[in-house]
Amino acid sequence: MTAPPVERADEAYDAALALLTRRPLVVLTGAGLSTDSGIPDYRGPGSPNRQPMTYQEFVSGPAARQRYWARSHVGWGRMTAAEPNEGHRALAAIDPDLLITQNVDGLHEAAGSRRVVDLHGRIDEVVCLACRTVSRRADLHRRLEELNPGWVAAHADVEVRPDGDVALEETAGFVVPDCDVCGGILKPHVVFFGENVPKDRVERSYAAVDRLRENGGALLVAGSSLAVMSGLRFVRRAAKAATPVVIVNRGTTRGDELATYTLWSGTSEFLTDLAAARRDGR
Repeated sequence: MTAPPVERADEAYDAALALLTRRPLVVLTGAGLSTDSGIPDYRGPGSPNRQPMTYQEFVSGPAARQRYWARSHVGWGRMTAAEPNEGHRALAAIDPDLLITQNVDGLHEAAGSRRVVDLHGRIDEVVCLACRTVSRRADLHRRLEELNPGWVAAHADVEVRPDGDVALEETAGFVVPDCDVCGGILKPHVVFFGENVPKDRVERSYAAVDRLRENGGALLVAGSSLAVMSGLRFVRRAAKAATPVVIVNRGTTRGDELATYTLWSGTSEFLTDLAAARRDGR
């Protein structure tokens, strides 16, 4: 059974704001924060069932990589047009001790956030699976344009999906280049389903969550269903240490039972209110 939405005037909403106003914060964000920027999410209310490509599928052969890059090439231009929304700007103003994001769109940095762990990587970077050279996605985009002239224009009306993907089934004929350093396989520098988050990112995030117990801080989750362990692990760690946890999300999450407050609210609205409360010292 689903819980009713928490309205702005609800006592829990005000209590959550009061809890977070004067405390040191670590913030974990998910795809629900970027929906106001026009980037769809996987699990939000009304989202259709989508099956993202896994790492195992991506490395299974040239056909899978052709399918991925043909769709991503179309979606990339649309994702780069996305701009930070009020929620991103509010978080930049809040300036938490650490901002851990499951998003790959780079909008937190674009909004001015300073201490960010891109848990799942960045879609604006490309990595070679052989020599591990990291390069700019914009450079690969130009190469793909040259090898596949007219491809983007021919598929301008296809549906946008999360993480720069689009609903494109016919991808035969799309040309995918190799690494121009060693000839290896190019992959977006993001953590695919089936891959592990790099250890250093997890350890930095754990350390920040652990410090919350020492300094009387709190963990705020904004726009994540916590459906995958990469984010849920931090909620579990905070709760185990008796650190307050506030979850703001339009829908239930796997961490609801561990939270001090769970609000069914828009992330942009709540974060804007929180930034104002912290600025005014309420």
